[in-house]
Amino acid sequence: MQATWPLLAAPLSRYGLAVAAVLVLGVCHLQLDNGLALADQWRLATGGEPSGFEQVRFYYTGLPRALLALLVGGVLGIVGSLLQQVTRNPLVSPLTVGASSGAWLALVCASVWLPALATDERALVAMGGAMASVGLVLIIAGRNGIGGLPVVLAGMATHLLMGAAASAIILLNQEAAQGVFIWGAGDLTQNDWNWVQWLWPRLLVVPLMLVLAPRPLTLMRLGEAGARGRGFSYGPVLVVLLVGALWILASSITAVGIIGFLGLIAPNIARSMGARRAGDELAYSAVLGAGLLLATDSLAKAAGDWFGELVPSGTAAAMVGAPALVVFAHRKLGHVDQTALALPQGARQTTWLTWASAVCLLLALVILTLTYTPATPVSLSSLPFAWPSELVWSLRAPRLLTASATGVGMAVAGLILQRLIRNPLASPDILGMSAGATLALVIFTIWTGTSIYHAGPGVAFLGSLVVLGVLLLVGRRSHYAPGIVILVGISLAALMEALVHFVLAQGTQSAHIILGWLSGSTYRASTDRALLLAAGVAVLVLLVVALSRWLTLISIGDPMARARGVNVARARLVLLLVVCALCALVTALMGPVAFVGLLAPHVAALLGARRVRPQLALAAMVGMGLMTLSDWLGRTLLYPDQLPAGLMAALIGGSYFIFLLTRRRLG
Repeated sequence: MQATWPLLAAPLSRYGLAVAAVLVLGVCHLQLDNGLALADQWRLATGGEPSGFEQVRFYYTGLPRALLALLVGGVLGIVGSLLQQVTRNPLVSPLTVGASSGAWLALVCASVWLPALATDERALVAMGGAMASVGLVLIIAGRNGIGGLPVVLAGMATHLLMGAAASAIILLNQEAAQGVFIWGAGDLTQNDWNWVQWLWPRLLVVPLMLVLAPRPLTLMRLGEAGARGRGFSYGPVLVVLLVGALWILASSITAVGIIGFLGLIAPNIARSMGARRAGDELAYSAVLGAGLLLATDSLAKAAGDWFGELVPSGTAAAMVGAPALVVFAHRKLGHVDQTALALPQGARQTTWLTWASAVCLLLALVILTLTYTPATPVSLSSLPFAWPSELVWSLRAPRLLTASATGVGMAVAGLILQRLIRNPLASPDILGMSAGATLALVIFTIWTGTSIYHAGPGVAFLGSLVVLGVLLLVGRRSHYAPGIVILVGISLAALMEALVHFVLAQGTQSAHIILGWLSGSTYRASTDRALLLAAGVAVLVLLVVALSRWLTLISIGDPMARARGVNVARARLVLLLVVCALCALVTALMGPVAFVGLLAPHVAALLGARRVRPQLALAAMVGMGLMTLSDWLGRTLLYPDQLPAGLMAALIGGSYFIFLLTRRRLG
């Protein structure tokens, strides 16, 4: 892509305009909630001593916050550019390769189990988490997958898995983990100069990177053979560059928390504005990153003043960055990008033994859930199994019914999406439909002040419907390209996560309630809500069975469906509305559930269920079994502590999804 404006073709003009824009943004940033004259601001910024409340507040809050925005924004721009140049993938960033989630999980673990760690040690812990996460992503994607969709998929799976692990630790240690919420939200609010003084010495490697990185990055563009012909070895240089990038990223996360998307946006804008050479792109991305974070933090400050609540910078960055990810994905990925999207191979057809085994396993799980009592000591004379009393039955039966109906609903929704879009990685959580329902419910709760358990399926349905509209709009223009629709889901999930961290950062009692609900909990399952969920899922599944002919023909191809008299547009819309309704019911009555809708149809296909109706039945049984097992494990594994069923399903399903991706790469 050539520079959009001829004036930007000259690097001096381009940098001059960018630096001028950053200065203007910095001045505007300082004027928010500030009544000082410009002369007083200049005197304080150049070393003058503050006197009076307004001057003290400006000197100890306004100036360090603006300077931190410059430093952290520059770091995000450089790291994003470096990662994109090393992988030659314009969709790579600290967010999409899992570096941010790895650092976040490491900081959560350190806060809970090593609270006495010094700040420098926390930065090393965050760096270790980021390195482990990125290493896992690179292993999953492999060398051939780094430049395309596989590395983004691996990063997404790792991000979801580590996020679930962090949520589990926080739920089990709420008091100890209270202080980490602000890291997850990504906030630049300052009360003194301590964080600025701590951070800037750790960023002294940045000038060294700007000097030493351009030559190896330029040689990397020649390809492995061309680089080796000039005496360049990929391995050591790649390790050094990644370690340097992850160190400055971990230091920034330790100081201000997780701020996503800017590392993705800045390098793409830099290239579109004419930055072609490796060093030019690194430096220009740093300038643009600083300006973008100043702008988004200004939005956060203005919104905080307007609403009277703390609005973290990470939330504002996600509000801007999520749509940007969709735009960049639409430009960079074509509908032919099917890399690593093949269905797993398995049995050619189901046998009576498969069906009998599935039924027996389900019955065993149901009996285990109802009769196992973890409080009973295990001995030969007293086994921990007993038919539940009336009181125990009233507690366990609604949980069992809720988990079972949730598994069936999400499995059927995932199967419909995979066949409609002909994309084996489609599912309500991957495509963002569950995230849309969750966003609607959280926003409704914040706006009205009511409990999230009282919002209802109608609000969740509207949220899923909005996401469906976006998917249809983007998908139609891109021929439902798998990479594009998946990245739409990733961006919406990241937006939801930023909003959730915003809620948790408020530190209210409702924050912990929302966190528990977001984990997909059956704690509050009542008989009425369980019956409502089961009845709604049953009606919708029966409707899908009645419409299975549409699903069969559309999954073969639109021309075949039209030749058999199916109105494809209407059939697709009706089936997608069924998916929205399933997502809304499950999300409103239990909470968001990840990976079940993705894995249940896969497992059914592995067991030989290739036709629609057998796959519907077997996928529903697999989903029911996975959620029942997850609820039982969450209730008994750490007894008397409990983990929500949705979290356990995410941990089990995320691990299996990573195994699937790795197995696909290893053949």
